[in-house]
Amino acid sequence: MATDFKDSITRENLMRAFAGESQARNRYTIAAGIARKQSLHVVQSVFLFTADQEKEHAEIFYNHLAELSGQSISIDGSYPVDLSDDVARLLRLAQHNEYEEHDDVYLHFARTAREEGFSQVAASFQMIAEIEKTHGDRFGQFADLLEQNRLFVSDVETSWMCLECGHIYRGKTVPEQCPVCHNARGYFVRLELAPYTGTLL
Repeated sequence: MATDFKDSITRENLMRAFAGESQARNRYTIAAGIARKQSLHVVQSVFLFTADQEKEHAEIFYNHLAELSGQSISIDGSYPVDLSDDVARLLRLAQHNEYEEHDDVYLHFARTAREEGFSQVAASFQMIAEIEKTHGDRFGQFADLLEQNRLFVSDVETSWMCLECGHIYRGKTVPEQCPVCHNARGYFVRLELAPYTGTLL
């Protein structure tokens, strides 16, 4: 027999997830500001891109609570304090948090929702867990590049895209500024990591 939603653990897990996604969005927005101050505009874009997706996840979890509109849900939980001026460290902290959501938190929440009879909620937790894994992978990839001093340098000739104007530059090292829009090198990203490159698989 299914659990009554208003008495369920799932409603609390949904609120925990809503709170967690909301905080992640703000942490990533703050991290983006730190990256911008250091002229790491491509990392700023990665943080903001992910923050927008976290906002969408928060909305999905929140909408599952619609039948409890007007009520308050008390929850407990712990949330990370990820403050640093080291952008690579911020990427690593974000990677850790995203993997934790994937490996443990959301899969556990999905199992509980399934056991309580809330299959749609379970599906949301399951699918969003997979997205969080992608987020963690992306943060890790950019952390690797930054830590190895390879964010704007390659061992082989590579194509790079300026995120501001779309200019594609080919070389081992990006220029100090884009030859088209004259923005700083911090806007360049490897073409294979650029959004909407126009190439089809």
